[in-house]
Amino acid sequence: MSNRRELANAIRALSMDAVQQANSGHPGAPMGMADIAEVLWNDYLKHNPSNPKWADRDRFVLSNGHGSMLIYSLLHLSGYNLPIEELKKFRQLHSKTPGHPEYGYTEGVETTTGPLGQGITNAVGMAIAEKILAAHFNDPELDIVNHYTYVFLGDGCLMEGISHEACSLAGTLGLGKLICFYDDNNISIDGEVRGHGNTPAWFTDNTPQRFEAYGWHVVPKVDGHNAEQIKAAIEEARAVSDKPSLICCQTIIGFGSPNKQGKEDCHGAPLGADEIAKTREALGWTHGAFEIPQEIYSAWSAKEKGATAEQKWEEKFAAYRAAFPNCAAEFERRMKGDLPIDWNEKANEFIASVNEKAETIATRKASQNTLNGFGPLLPELLGGSADLAGSNLTIWKGCKGVSKNDGAGNYMYYGVREFGMSAIMNGITLHGGFVPYGATFLMFSEYARNALRMAALMKVQSIFVYTHDSIGLGEDGPTHQPVEQTATLRLIPNMSVWRPCDAVESAVAWKAAVDKKTGPSSLIFSRQNLNHQTRSAEQLANISKGGYVLFDCCETGSNCCGGCCGGEESSDILLIATGSEVALAMDAAKILQGKGKNVRVVSMPSTNEFDAQDADYKESVLPSKTTKRLAIEAGVTDGWYKYVGTNGKILGLNRFGESAPAGTLFKEFGFTVENVVALAESL
Repeated sequence: MSNRRELANAIRALSMDAVQQANSGHPGAPMGMADIAEVLWNDYLKHNPSNPKWADRDRFVLSNGHGSMLIYSLLHLSGYNLPIEELKKFRQLHSKTPGHPEYGYTEGVETTTGPLGQGITNAVGMAIAEKILAAHFNDPELDIVNHYTYVFLGDGCLMEGISHEACSLAGTLGLGKLICFYDDNNISIDGEVRGHGNTPAWFTDNTPQRFEAYGWHVVPKVDGHNAEQIKAAIEEARAVSDKPSLICCQTIIGFGSPNKQGKEDCHGAPLGADEIAKTREALGWTHGAFEIPQEIYSAWSAKEKGATAEQKWEEKFAAYRAAFPNCAAEFERRMKGDLPIDWNEKANEFIASVNEKAETIATRKASQNTLNGFGPLLPELLGGSADLAGSNLTIWKGCKGVSKNDGAGNYMYYGVREFGMSAIMNGITLHGGFVPYGATFLMFSEYARNALRMAALMKVQSIFVYTHDSIGLGEDGPTHQPVEQTATLRLIPNMSVWRPCDAVESAVAWKAAVDKKTGPSSLIFSRQNLNHQTRSAEQLANISKGGYVLFDCCETGSNCCGGCCGGEESSDILLIATGSEVALAMDAAKILQGKGKNVRVVSMPSTNEFDAQDADYKESVLPSKTTKRLAIEAGVTDGWYKYVGTNGKILGLNRFGESAPAGTLFKEFGFTVENVVALAESL
């Protein structure tokens, strides 16, 4: 049996060798945190390398993701499907060891980390999911949900503002199964963060007091290279069930490197061949590059222990299934991410009923109505809002708030934490068992932007709800009126963006977001009332394709436009619009038709979904014959040129708004029927 320091040195050796071979990477953090990782993974972490998706495994998050060779070394050594050949391909194309840990690339990586602060925030989401699932499913004698979320984080994570949002909420919720290890090494890329001598300082927070103020349990001044102190700190943290814990580990970055340890030199660059040789000598590591003795592999292997732990849980779950068969089946369904068997049928019935009601309401209200329709069908729906529930209308009739003392709810009060909310939602999704949605004003998607990008990058199903979608917000003025936000959300790969024009499109957008399991959705709703648009059954079915023909000249007996029924003539004018501007296009189309123009109106609630359709369908909606095209949206115009072409025009808003009532602003910026008609006739 190898001693602990030898086991930790295996991490150090693999980390410095891989970074050296790639000539790129961060060896310092893995070398500094190796002793902490060894104790946690060998003595406490509940996991099974042979089944990385076991539902009741502990979650491990490397929030300081630049130290990715730490987690790759741990996964390799403990027996995951990550052979030494992959470590040798660190940071190379198509390897399972990318520069920062990426969810979906490497078995055992629970979330993509790298943008600092988001890993700890994802972990807060995972701990929230564990708390709520336990409250929903556990029996006093059969606790089928009972696991920890462990996090490694560093100074960079704590300097990022999102860590305040997430850790503040974690303390408020009393997430007792969240345990974080703070790598207190006093080093970032620029040097010593707390300064030394004449060196400037840029992070002098009293971190223990900060977290105590959040309501965390704090274990200060733990020697991060002393296994017994680390074990004692973990035992202390696990004994506290009503608070998350922060273990402050004082470590030496690049531990073992004679000339670079404790310095920024080893933070983000290879040690160099000479220094690696000296480090091997200093550590007493006599093995070659990427060489791990079998006895060390045997000591690290978690396969047998993990299989035993999972088998015990399976036995418990079998007893649970016998006692509570319906709950067991529901738990399995939700953890697999399957939707209820009758979801599609009942959701479509609800959409048809909305179409029959023909209500003229704000789409934010239509969204709430849809939640009242869909909520009872989806026990996995976990809602929330960043302090604007009364404006976002995200609370439906079956909502119950989650609190420190009661986790059996389905609605999160996130407070004014847009960024934190969004990254927490990603963590909830990654944990499994829920479909989370969270809301704020569209303008404040800016605060959350990188979490949205991470959801799209990881291909996880988070539903971002944004209301007050344009200058229609009115008197709050340009600080709150989104102009470029919808367009830039559409630019995020794998993000589905929906801006519906009425209650029917709103319900379809919600269903599309629930159905999409391969990425996030942004649902964008209006503050002001929008007119119901009459549709045929075919038009209703085509909404989910992102763009469809809402009005055509031949439907009312005019000359055939050629696009909808195959005639020889084409439309004179094609109007494309989204959201509140669809009604404007419809009113203008009727005036133009009265003037003898063949007009088609295309409602395009989701350009992303429309672009994903086949060429024949897109041609049927936007026939190439019709070159006179006008796009209408109360936002920046650049994204619309691909639809209107060189002969078309765009009625948009390439400037910030003003503070005034919505009706006044729409008139001021040319969003009137008269102006649409004039622009169409000028084509």
